[in-house]
Amino acid sequence: MTEQTAAPTAATEEAPEQELPSAGAEPAAAAEPAPATDVQAAEPAPATDVQAAEPVQVTESVEAAQPVPAAQPVPAAQPVPVAESVQAAEPLAAPEQALAVAEPVPAPKSSRRVLRAVARWTAAVLVLGGLGTGTALGITSMERTDVPGLATEGDGRWDYPELSLPALPAGSPRPFNEANVAEIHHADLRKLLIPAPAGATADKKLTGGWVSTPQFVSEFRKDKRGELTQLLDDSALRHIAARGWTMPDGTRSRVYLLQFNSTAYAQGLRDDTYVSSTPGIPLDWPTDLQLDESWNAGGKVPETVVYAFGESKNGKGRIHEAYIQAGDTLALVIHSQQGKKIAEQIPFRQTLILQNQLLG
Repeated sequence: MTEQTAAPTAATEEAPEQELPSAGAEPAAAAEPAPATDVQAAEPAPATDVQAAEPVQVTESVEAAQPVPAAQPVPAAQPVPVAESVQAAEPLAAPEQALAVAEPVPAPKSSRRVLRAVARWTAAVLVLGGLGTGTALGITSMERTDVPGLATEGDGRWDYPELSLPALPAGSPRPFNEANVAEIHHADLRKLLIPAPAGATADKKLTGGWVSTPQFVSEFRKDKRGELTQLLDDSALRHIAARGWTMPDGTRSRVYLLQFNSTAYAQGLRDDTYVSSTPGIPLDWPTDLQLDESWNAGGKVPETVVYAFGESKNGKGRIHEAYIQAGDTLALVIHSQQGKKIAEQIPFRQTLILQNQLLG
């Protein structure tokens, strides 16, 4: 009994660092399994150390090869290499640019489609430019009255060619020049005749040349022709030029120019053929003509005299007649319509004004 009690005391002395069980613990049963617990805890330690080291090595290798911030993980739908290439090519400094990069980039259009589109638009611009230029040139080359929208409604005037005064002999003045006191027309009388308007049919007897006295007298009444012929013989008549034509509407026009040796003879015949409000020697017409009181001598050249007549005082009727006295020359202008149609007053006055300008 004594030997058994001493043995545990010696064992206790050999391990002074071992903690004694507390007073409330079980005596021998709790102390025996201590060595076994130490063995089991020591054995798994190496394994635990290995497992803790391996994750550290893996994490360090990933971070070294591909640095990715822990707060912003890369989504699976957007591979990291693509994001890295975009960031490397286009570094973004503003939030708006970051949003633009996040949006999908559209695929570039085909170069052929772009070239075809450019070619089509270029062709269209050239065609439209050519049309615009052609239209502008066409409009600028047209007369104002021929441009749609700008044309003035026709008033019945005839389309006469552009008029010009004939050349004079060397050293000869115009009839109303200060150096020409006698008011003589030195130009060829035939070139002072008004030309026929466009669309006219020329009179075969009155072609713009010289005519005889009987031809001129035939325009008057038969019972007055002898008297008129005698007046012409007594007034030192030099020659007569005449032109006639017929318009598509049936208007017949005749213009006579009578030139005398002096202005006094021309004025004397004018006074004999014009008497007060009616012609002294009437034309060969069924009705008598009256002085046209509506004629205001518009367009009359200074130093010339114009007397206009018609079947009424306002110039209306089937016939119009007028005398122009300009220096040594007396002109007779006649427009007439056969039947019941009224002769237009506007072309008659137009002819009268233009012939007056040629003589002035």
